[in-house]
Amino acid sequence: MKVPELWSRVNDKELSMDTKELDKAYVAGTYKRFPVEIVAGKGSVVKDPSGKEYIDMGSGIGVTAFGIADDKWQQAVTQQLSKVQHMSNLYYTQPCAELAKMLCERTGMSKVFFCNSGAEANECAIKVGRKYAADKYGASRFTVITLENSFHGRTLTTLAATGQDHYHELFQPLTPGFVSVPANDIIALEKAAGETNAAAVMIECIQGEGGVVPLDPQYIKEVRKFTEEHDIILIVDEVQTGNGRTGKLYSYMNFDIVPDVVSTAKGLGGGLPLGATLISDKCKDVLGFGDHGSTFGGNPACCAGAISVLSRIDDAFLSQVMAKSDYLFKTFTGAPGIESVTGTGLMIGLKTTKPASEVVAKCMENGVLCLTAKDKVRLLPALNIPMEILEKAAGIIKSACND
Repeated sequence: MKVPELWSRVNDKELSMDTKELDKAYVAGTYKRFPVEIVAGKGSVVKDPSGKEYIDMGSGIGVTAFGIADDKWQQAVTQQLSKVQHMSNLYYTQPCAELAKMLCERTGMSKVFFCNSGAEANECAIKVGRKYAADKYGASRFTVITLENSFHGRTLTTLAATGQDHYHELFQPLTPGFVSVPANDIIALEKAAGETNAAAVMIECIQGEGGVVPLDPQYIKEVRKFTEEHDIILIVDEVQTGNGRTGKLYSYMNFDIVPDVVSTAKGLGGGLPLGATLISDKCKDVLGFGDHGSTFGGNPACCAGAISVLSRIDDAFLSQVMAKSDYLFKTFTGAPGIESVTGTGLMIGLKTTKPASEVVAKCMENGVLCLTAKDKVRLLPALNIPMEILEKAAGIIKSACND
């Protein structure tokens, strides 16, 4: 059965036409939505208007790290909402300061800039890299080297940083000063950095939107060594890989390196919009008064939720993440209809014999919500998904790959 037929069957039974028509009439048509409306949920199980349940293996693209309507997260957010839901950054708020302290203590970084999203966190990271270089070496040192197949956001500048041409086609001219080189090719990176007098290098340890493609561990270490030797700022984009997703608090920790700047978002807020740029001691004074800002950055309700999330991601919890990861890798590796399994932790890509979109549609019909990333089925379940629910979802996914 072809994908449109499957989705039509789902749509006929499960999607409120009022919601669909309202969305079509009034929401900008930038999303190709799946034909399911979600109205409620708890943990890793969500419901549509008819009451049909789905196991959520996408967690809002890696956002709801502790699932839907997590009790501790809800309590932290609602308690803060009863005090003050927002103040401008002209004033101090305790959740913002406390979260910054937690992030610095857990990573060894020195300062944090808060914003609303991963793209904004990457914008800040780029500004730090460029200003560091300009302050020290002059305005001619501004180029940022990124990797082909990367994804860093949808603003004009983070699109320019993204190493995928099809994202660029409709929005020329993009922000200048970005060069993308092949991943895992240190010679190409060194050559580009020399030719452009590079200010910074920006990488994802796992290229999530690029198909859940991990970088070679040796390459990551070579990039860190090269950037240190040439005083080039190393930015690691942890928007999707961060906050426990790969079995470490941040994915770079799997490689025994320390970046100069780290961007993060998604799972940090647990479901509320929150991004953060973590800045090392080397760069901690680069941004001064008036150099950057964000109206909602450090919002106390968002930060209260993030404190609840971050406080529970400890070594014992991360060992459970890796146990679930090991189960999924063993379950899917070599299974009929699955050609390869990539990723780390609970960030997993399945290269399937059938088109990924067809597998996702079949899973949806059978009560499991998955994602895609290029030609792969992408799995980003909540980090605390119960094992029995994970096993049930894995069985449905295996069946969909082999039908």
